[in-house]
Amino acid sequence: MGSHQLRTFADRSPDRPAVIMGAGTVVTFRELEDRSNRLANFLHHQGLRPGDHIAVVLENNERVHEVVWAAQRSGLYWTLINNHLTPEETAYIVEDCGARVLITSAAMAAVAEPLAALVPAVECRLAMHGDLAGYERYEDGVEEFPPEPLAHQEEGMAMLYSSGTTGRPKGILRPLSGTPYGEEEPFPLLAGMLGFREGDVYLSPAPLYHAAPIAWSMAAQRTGGTAVVMERFDPARCLELIEAHRVTHGQFVPTMFVRMLKLPDEQREAADTSSLEAVVHAAAPCPVDVKRRMIEWWGPIIHEFYAGTEGGGITWITSDEWLAHPGSVGRFVTGTPHILDDDGRELPAGEPGVIWLEAQGGGFEYHNDPTKTRETFNDRGWFTLWDVGYLDMEGYLYLTDRKLYMIVSGGVNIYPQEAEDVLIMHPSVADVAVIGVPNDEMGEDVKAVVQPAAGAEPGDALQRELIEYCRERLAHYKCPRSVDFEQELPRLETGKLYKRLLRDRYWGGHGDSRVV
Repeated sequence: MGSHQLRTFADRSPDRPAVIMGAGTVVTFRELEDRSNRLANFLHHQGLRPGDHIAVVLENNERVHEVVWAAQRSGLYWTLINNHLTPEETAYIVEDCGARVLITSAAMAAVAEPLAALVPAVECRLAMHGDLAGYERYEDGVEEFPPEPLAHQEEGMAMLYSSGTTGRPKGILRPLSGTPYGEEEPFPLLAGMLGFREGDVYLSPAPLYHAAPIAWSMAAQRTGGTAVVMERFDPARCLELIEAHRVTHGQFVPTMFVRMLKLPDEQREAADTSSLEAVVHAAAPCPVDVKRRMIEWWGPIIHEFYAGTEGGGITWITSDEWLAHPGSVGRFVTGTPHILDDDGRELPAGEPGVIWLEAQGGGFEYHNDPTKTRETFNDRGWFTLWDVGYLDMEGYLYLTDRKLYMIVSGGVNIYPQEAEDVLIMHPSVADVAVIGVPNDEMGEDVKAVVQPAAGAEPGDALQRELIEYCRERLAHYKCPRSVDFEQELPRLETGKLYKRLLRDRYWGGHGDSRVV
């Protein structure tokens, strides 16, 4: 029996929490083992075999992990779907991934009930925590099956979809390993880089449908640790949970850091975060001032990585390294990077270009999209996520922005991230996106779209103040010429911004072809 499976800890420490929800619900290792086996047996009874797919539309609740573990131990592909999508957007993913079983909950009724009629190819639809039209009751279907493991267990795999910030979401498909369940090493970064051990406590403040939160929380459980799962992120509640559960490790996105830093000083100073041993952040660029303040507050325990769900390469940087190379996302620990210009020529240190990766290990493809797969690879077999950045002389990577969001004004390339990093630190700014908008003479103008902080008064005075604030810190051509105010920006809970939605408002009829 492999040691990296739930049963090891269900036998050794049956009452240890495997999941603690922010609201207090606890699932022990014994319960997680038994429940995931019941569902695995149900899926087997439905005729699912290694290589088949299930789709999951759930809020962060106490049963998400039993669902993914059931699929993981059955050799199945499992697709967690962003629960903020419309029924039509959700149906596209359910059908595209070829799901034979769909699992959702009563809390998802607004999406799930119309979805039922949109996915006729799905053989079995289950809903937990209540009755939904078009679905069988999850608990009734699964409870009658035994809590013993399947006779044949092998490792399954996530098949997650890109966030769709630049068009239709794309499924990222990798071949199954065929490894017997329990013999696969846990996500190596958690134990290897962050020193996570059996009995440690991992905080997951982000939605579990995103790649990193589900991978890291499952790795914590595979190591015998507890995953504390927030239903949704709230900065004050996050600090309370760290203190209450003596959290040792966690994974964050920069917007969470910003929101915690903007809490009143007395609230932050009263929080006991001394249990934290190592935390990590990724998914979106972190402004230098934000990270510096987090290191001052929590100590040099903050790590950062850069990677895509597609895999192929990953960077890593510790707090001490970052203080010596502020703004960097680290050196590559797997994969070999190449910074190329638009003609495919390799650029020297310090010059930004598109980041291409000479991948190590198994490849991937975009499911049902051979054209997109081909476009992502060059003739040397390297692939890109279309991020732009540069390497310094020591091989540290600095991200400048997505290629798609670069602003070209009067023939000059402007990377919006620079102005965003400045403006987010202004006390009147809760969130900000900098985009290019049409200008007949210059091609594009720089515009900031700002979500005002509580108590801030949007209007001409604040617009002038923000533009001046930016100009005091950056070259004027990089700063917004105008500021629009929005009640809330379309940002995913994972930290990524749906910039396409903002850009579309300004580019309607102007034929901007870069964002597809």
